[in-house]
Amino acid sequence: MSNTCIRVLADPVQIKECKEAIQSLEEPLADVTKVFNLARNAARLKILYLLSREGEMCPCDFSDILEISVGGVSQHLRKLKDGGIVRDKKVGQTIFYSLVKENMEMIKPILDSLSNQKEPVS
Repeated sequence: MSNTCIRVLADPVQIKECKEAIQSLEEPLADVTKVFNLARNAARLKILYLLSREGEMCPCDFSDILEISVGGVSQHLRKLKDGGIVRDKKVGQTIFYSLVKENMEMIKPILDSLSNQKEPVS
């Protein structure tokens, strides 16, 4: 199979307009790429799902639910926080994490679709 284009005529107007459209989206595309790169890890996607469902949780909650060490959960949360997807709040000695809503709009439909999955029939 060849990778050469067999197009007879290029539409220079279409190509120019598409290039301009892509260039105008550089920053939003970088933001979307960052979010999806962080969310592509199964444990982090589970954390995001749980936060979208519960609002806020502490690392111990995630550890118990996901059966991952608190240290492992903390590493995932740090990456999500550094990426601007979650924020933390300290209450006494406990740190609670929640979603940064402004940065979650692009992944919300995916998380919502997970919530809408039907339970398997036993």
